[in-house]
Amino acid sequence: MSFRVRPAANSDFESIYEMAKLTGGGFTNLPPDRGALVQKLINSEKALSADRSEPGDDLFLMVLENIETGQIRGTCQIFGMVGTEHPFYSYRISTLTQTSKALGKTFRAELLTLTTDLEGSSEVGGLFLHPGERAGGLGLLLARSRYLFIKLHRERFGRRVIAELRGVIDESGGSPFWDAIAGKFFGMPFQEADEFNAMHGTQFIADLMPKTPVYTAMLPESARHVMGVPHPTGRAALRMLEHEGFTFDCYVDIFDGGPTVQAPTDQIRTVRDSREHVLASVAEEVPGGQRVMLAAGRLSNFAVCYGRLAEAPDGSASLDRQSVELLGLRPGDHFVSMGR
Repeated sequence: MSFRVRPAANSDFESIYEMAKLTGGGFTNLPPDRGALVQKLINSEKALSADRSEPGDDLFLMVLENIETGQIRGTCQIFGMVGTEHPFYSYRISTLTQTSKALGKTFRAELLTLTTDLEGSSEVGGLFLHPGERAGGLGLLLARSRYLFIKLHRERFGRRVIAELRGVIDESGGSPFWDAIAGKFFGMPFQEADEFNAMHGTQFIADLMPKTPVYTAMLPESARHVMGVPHPTGRAALRMLEHEGFTFDCYVDIFDGGPTVQAPTDQIRTVRDSREHVLASVAEEVPGGQRVMLAAGRLSNFAVCYGRLAEAPDGSASLDRQSVELLGLRPGDHFVSMGR
């Protein structure tokens, strides 16, 4: 397979912009705005060139490249730490139990509370695969590339990783959750607020969002029904996250009510179970080799692809020539692998 994931370059801008226009809205990390995407490329280049040994306000923007055609067919992002410049807001769904002795009844009320509990976490997001490539394991390649990057740059990430999934959006591009809560305080439709957030950050939320808890019983059924529910196009992404060990702990996005899932960084399946190797030999074909995901390189030289691997008892390994070329490896170099 001639696909690999690598850090985005300035020359990838037009391809990334064209993919952003295919997302259908509500995809905050990949807005179809030229200025915002240029800034992401600048921020990613800055993060890749930074000499840092601890988590910081980093954005790493990756692309899925077809080496044979030169086409960019997907993208994903990794954030070193959220909430460093602006507060990182979420709604936490909780329950308040109250008892009336006079009535002899107990009532349990569900609340939405505005929190910054998840500040300091690392984040994975912005995963988008071109509709023409949704086969052959390329979505998994993109998704796991983020965790393999974390594995090879562990010092740049926190103890917890989160992922925000896009919530339910109706046929007109609106959000029932937004309309029921935030829309009443911001004086703008969901799409406009979402685009503003993607381009300018979340300070306007801090300025205008009500800080008092919201009783969900006071919300319309259309809003309650979508709390913590991913957009239909995000269900496969949620399953992949759950397979990696991410869980939902009652945090939802304040814009569309989509679920935020989290996992301890070192317990993410790909981070925990991927194996380290030294390249011993290269062959056109690897007899008895297993098809695995491979990753190597630091920062701007990082790359991920599928390949054939045969491991010796001493931990050294043989790889097929194509994957060695895609990763830029030489005999004696270190790399990591992840099976199914």
